[in-house]
Amino acid sequence: MAIEVGAASEPVVGVDVSGPHVMVFYKATCGVTKMATPAIERLARAYPGRVVGVGQDPQPDLDAFAAEHGLTFPQVPDPPPYAASDAYGIVSAPTAVLVDAGATVADVAESWDREAWNRLSRALAALVGAEAVTVSEPEDGLPEFKPG
Repeated sequence: MAIEVGAASEPVVGVDVSGPHVMVFYKATCGVTKMATPAIERLARAYPGRVVGVGQDPQPDLDAFAAEHGLTFPQVPDPPPYAASDAYGIVSAPTAVLVDAGATVADVAESWDREAWNRLSRALAALVGAEAVTVSEPEDGLPEFKPG
């Protein structure tokens, strides 16, 4: 199970975002991550500079994944032994962790769970004073839930 809401956020090498932000933990070869990339990109575009991908792959693989899927947000590697993923209790991909301005975990969305990702988007919007964006709707072709 991923880190609990209310827990202290651990620093992740390469994630240099001040204030509220979302770290999306993933594996470039994960089918569920690939499926969810359009929604993840909608999240990143809705809140510029607030989303960072943390991939369990070497940087060249992350760069290729981002290019293949049209991702515009930064990607940082979490190489073996996966210190960042372990610190956040990541067991499924993708997992999004919302960190508030006080470096506390404010929300977590594990695997592909439409309601959880939309909830996380609303929470990020509230933290940054933006209008909330729905990142996935039933009509977009994504399932309501798919385990990662």
